[in-house]
Amino acid sequence: MSSTSQLLNDQQFVVIVPAAGVGKRMLASCPKQYLMINNQSVLSHTVNRLLSHKNITKVILALSDNDDYFAQAALANNPDIIRVVGGKERVDSVLSGLQVISDTQWVLVHDAARPCITHDDIDKLIEQCLAKNSGGILAAPVVDTMKLAIEGEVNATSVSETVERTRLWHAFTPQMFKVKELRQAIEQAQAKGLEITDESSAIEYAGLPSLLISGRRDNIKITRPEDLALASFYQQQQHLEQQALAQKLERNKG
Repeated sequence: MSSTSQLLNDQQFVVIVPAAGVGKRMLASCPKQYLMINNQSVLSHTVNRLLSHKNITKVILALSDNDDYFAQAALANNPDIIRVVGGKERVDSVLSGLQVISDTQWVLVHDAARPCITHDDIDKLIEQCLAKNSGGILAAPVVDTMKLAIEGEVNATSVSETVERTRLWHAFTPQMFKVKELRQAIEQAQAKGLEITDESSAIEYAGLPSLLISGRRDNIKITRPEDLALASFYQQQQHLEQQALAQKLERNKG
């Protein structure tokens, strides 16, 4: 066993899940994290995936102060969930979660609307960040042709130019950084009025490194109504993968 793998076995981590948004693009009657996939809310799928990982002991949920849904959910009684009041923007919710962490060096941040995250990808993220002593994010190289819209168009209808995609990546979550560095980076960026779209952007503004760690493309973020059916399909496929792997291991034992 490598020293990094041994270190991973000995480590415990906390994950912040910002879940104070309303998800307007879903055109739903409730926030998207409470929409259902296979008789379970998106938020429940996400949090249960995280807490079932061997190295994750706590999830800090940043919820809206007027969230009337969480109290009715089964998650509300889970002792491994810490609830904090989220803010207007995602970054405010993340900062609220960071304020209650005092006894750990690293933190992971994961979108509430990414219920298909796999344990293998979490392992890969943690192992590479620890091995290189650097924060990092799960991501995937862009494979589509990328177009830049004409400047000033809100609902873009015209192409300005085609953008070279060789160095472009889709940013996913979880994203993993040192607690102290992430907190300071966010506070400094906010003080300068900079736009923070994810944790890595704050780290970038601070001039700190952020690893790009290749992750699975089925780690989708539920944004539009059709994404619910896609997430359900991906979860079914992942379940079949796990069954096939378990059967293979069983055969090898025999």
